[in-house]
Formats: sequence, structure tokens, C-alpha cells
Amino acid sequence: MKQWYEALFDNYAKSYDSECYVQGTVGEVDFIERELGFDKLKHILDIGCGTGRHAIELAKRGYKVTGVDLSISQLQRAKEKAGDANVQIEFIQRDARELEFENQFDMAIMLCEGGFSLMETDEMNFKILQNAAKALKENGKFIFTTLNAFLPLCHAGETPHANSQNSSFDLGTLRRTFKFKITDDSGRKRQISGNERYYCPSEIAWYLKSLNFRDIGVYGCKLGAFSRNDKLSKDDFEMLVVAQK
Repeated sequence: MKQWYEALFDNYAKSYDSECYVQGTVGEVDFIERELGFDKLKHILDIGCGTGRHAIELAKRGYKVTGVDLSISQLQRAKEKAGDANVQIEFIQRDARELEFENQFDMAIMLCEGGFSLMETDEMNFKILQNAAKALKENGKFIFTTLNAFLPLCHAGETPHANSQNSSFDLGTLRRTFKFKITDDSGRKRQISGNERYYCPSEIAWYLKSLNFRDIGVYGCKLGAFSRNDKLSKDDFEMLVVAQK
């Protein structure tokens, strides 16, 4: 049986590209470029690349990018878009828990719940962080976003998504279970039952320290406007994390 995140992204690629929360690509890549020091020789791994929006924008700016994603449908859309943009990107169908890269990349990005926080257990989520760390060269940089536990903890009873139904948040596990409706690329309406893990900054920092990351920063995360100047608040849906290997 497919997990909810597999069912969600089955025949949902074009619809996904129209979602409001994926419209900040250019500004987000501006931030990534600054963190790269505008060095076009850097090789970037995009974990959970989806339809390739960050990978394609980076490639258009001259960077070498490898994108990995679990969804065949999302990757097919990414390849089509890369072709339309006339850029060369290696897209690989792979589970982020089973990546085999080692000391290959100067930067890893994992944005907009690119696998992490969606997994069924904390151990599975941590495995994704382990694989990202292993994929990076010495002094490689890791940029990712993840769900901010301060939001549901401080706004009890509220649902982060307008189309979410029957949402509940478990204080013991920091997991939210929910149901929401989508219309897929064939026009079929579907209801998805999901489960996501929210994180506190101290947890993320501890995970990264245990993987020998340093210079760990956790920031507020604004759509299309990533910045180290934004302090994380109880109103941020996601947190932005930057760390150095």
C-alpha cells in the first residue's frame, strides 16, 4: 500500500506547480546563490526535487545540479520543464532514505518538505539527514526547510492549510494528522489522509551536531524571501536551516 505522500504525488505534477506555496522559486534561489558565493563550479544535490523548480532555476544560472525524488510523475514533469528551459540536469528516481552518494556535492538543498518530515517515523526522517550529510564534501553546505513546531504549539486548534480537514496535533509526538482534498492532473478529486512531523529548533540543531555539522543556523522561513536576518517566530509555518559540514 502506498504511503500518503506517494499517493499525493501520483499524477499531481502540473497541479502541484500551480500551488501557491511553490511560487517563490526565484527569490529562494537568490538566497541559495548567495550561500554558494556565486561559485558556478559548485555541484548541488536537490533532495526531494519534485518538478524541478529549484534545480532548473539553478541550472539556468549556470550551476551543475542533480535532482532526486521518489515520485516518477514529478520527475517526468521536471524533465519536461528542464527540456523547455534548455538546461541539462541529472534527475534520478530515488528514495531519500536510500541515497548512496558519498562526498560528491558542494551543497545539498531540501526545500518545501522535500521528503524530510513526511516519513512515518523519526528514524526515517533522521536517515534522510544522514544521507544528505554523507553526500556532501568536506565543508559542504546544507540548506533545508522543515515544519515549525512552534506554530501548532502556540496556535492550538488552528489548521495551517485552509483545505485541511479533521486536523489534530499530538503534543507527545509533535505529529499532525490531517485530511485534505486535491484535484489531480486528470481532474479527479481525491482525499488524502496524511501525517507530518513538526520540529523544534533544538531538535534540528542536535540532529545536525550529531552528524558533525557546524555553524548551524535556524531562521524564519518566508516564501520566496529566504534570509538569515529573519528570526524564527511562532507564526512561521516552516523554519529555514543552514549548516556547514
